Amino acid sequence: MDEGVDSGGERYLDMRRRLVAYFDRKRTRAPDELADETLNRVARRLEEEGAITDTPPARYCYIVARFVFLEYVRREPIQSNLADLTLAAPRGPDAVAEQREQLLDRVDRCLQRLDADERTLILEYYQGEQRTKIEQRRRLAARLGLTPNALSIRACRIRGRLEACVLAGERRS
Repeated sequence: MDEGVDSGGERYLDMRRRLVAYFDRKRTRAPDELADETLNRVARRLEEEGAITDTPPARYCYIVARFVFLEYVRREPIQSNLADLTLAAPRGPDAVAEQREQLLDRVDRCLQRLDADERTLILEYYQGEQRTKIEQRRRLAARLGLTPNALSIRACRIRGRLEACVLAGERRS
């Protein structure tokens, strides 16, 4: 990780913090454990091969982290707090429709509480499907003068505030 320069473990700790943040943004239940698993796999490869020469160490860690995340998703589907609200024991199709309508009303009220720039960002961020969504996000990041990663972090923070607002409204209902 130090690329031949002894950093006293600082590079390792920095990479671990970055991996924990990565898994946290992916909304996993145990970001610390997944970061540790990623670093254990990287360490195993270093033991087996002696060095990672085909890519920079930090990039290799993120490649491994992506595979760890995909395995996690196969093992344990990600649970969204908003999805949990819509599945809360409805009694019949009318109850399901009513529950969804209440959820959408709470989301609309919470969206109105955001400032205009944040509301525009989050609505544009989740527009489209598959390839269209990727292109839309690229254009949005360029328009705002952000990197795609910075845009993702900003959207994640706004979404977290929206979810907290919607859940607070659920507790009051």
